[in-house]
Amino acid sequence: MQAREANFDGLVGPTHNYAGLSFGNVASQTNEKSVANPLAAAKQGLRKMKQLADLGFLQGVLPPQERPSLRLLRELGFSGSDARVIDRAAREAPELLAAASSASAMWTANAATVSPSADTADRRVHFTPANLTSKLHRAIEHEATRRTLQAVFADERHFAVHEALPGTPALGDEGAANHTRFCAAYGEPGVEFFVYGRSEYRRGPEPVRYPARQTFEASRAVAQRHGLAEASTVYAQQNPEVIDAGVFHNDVIAVGNRETLFCHERAFVDQREVCDRLRAQLSGLGAQFNVIEVPDGRVGVEDAVSSYLFNSQLLTRPDGRDVLVVPQECRENPRVAAYLDDLVSSGGPISEVLVFDLRESMKNGGGPACLRLRVVLDGAEQAAVAPGVWIDDALFARLDTWIAKHYRDRLAPADLADPTLLDESRTALDELTQILGLGSLYDFQR
Repeated sequence: MQAREANFDGLVGPTHNYAGLSFGNVASQTNEKSVANPLAAAKQGLRKMKQLADLGFLQGVLPPQERPSLRLLRELGFSGSDARVIDRAAREAPELLAAASSASAMWTANAATVSPSADTADRRVHFTPANLTSKLHRAIEHEATRRTLQAVFADERHFAVHEALPGTPALGDEGAANHTRFCAAYGEPGVEFFVYGRSEYRRGPEPVRYPARQTFEASRAVAQRHGLAEASTVYAQQNPEVIDAGVFHNDVIAVGNRETLFCHERAFVDQREVCDRLRAQLSGLGAQFNVIEVPDGRVGVEDAVSSYLFNSQLLTRPDGRDVLVVPQECRENPRVAAYLDDLVSSGGPISEVLVFDLRESMKNGGGPACLRLRVVLDGAEQAAVAPGVWIDDALFARLDTWIAKHYRDRLAPADLADPTLLDESRTALDELTQILGLGSLYDFQR
């Protein structure tokens, strides 16, 4: 089989809620303390996976992490039975209980950075889990992420799953949300594009309102760890002005695939130079680089952030046509909708737009691109992936039934204090590992 890009979506967890934990993420802060619907959230994400699989895309699923995280709460000094820990945290430090209960691991674009075997020195697929140091509720994810990736990509002949980078601000790493790979064909060597918000040691512009989460030093360390050639690696800095407008990751302002970069005209510092470097690198590999740059006059940054136009999936169909997968909010914004109509009719690389209802995820600041981790796999690598995680009719039906059985249809912030939520989540996750054939992933199973 030829190499293909697979998307591994995160399954939304049973504790999906709106705690407003992500400073710099406009949607997360705007919807703080509102009532969430975990059942609807999980089913919305699952339907997206199934529809894309039905269209011929290679689609996998990654399980949620255990929440609330009793490990975190106990490390922070709460003791006693599980119910006692939750009760004390709810009364004494509800913000810590909220962090321990976040279902943010659903956004697997932040799970890791992935380099395909065609690019790496040892010709294995490399994964570096993101340390996500900028937010407590996310910084607790990387150990479980590594454990999950090692279960799904277990064959060390084909895969290398690393530890996260050291958890220091100088090496703040947010994963594939700030990484894009360009190539002529998936199985051929490509150019890996790393985007950072600031540098710890180099002089440069920085945002003033919201923090820059990804550092240059982290991006460079991941590239070195994966054995990437310097000549096929490009670094660029996010425009600090758009970070201050709510573009907390690059995938909120740009998305790329194979030979195409779809971005806002204000996405990067020295944007023309960045595009020229990418074009030159890809030309050397026999690829033609296409830039679709959205003018600020057509779609302003505020519209891009509220609609998540660029937090879309840019996919190549088996017949070679490019498809843009966008959230329903793009059709509800008249300026964005008009732009998308013109984009499809222009005769450019993007020939179709697919629209999905991901309202529950969007209210927490995550669109289609946030929900998936991209992994390029050749035939042998595809065969080496844990077989139970590929979405097909049978797995969809089992997961749909599993969600209906275990998930609540209403979860308010006060409900995080309910100790039965932990029991419900553990029961659900225990059954899920059996469905996916992943063994004992969770602490409570060991």
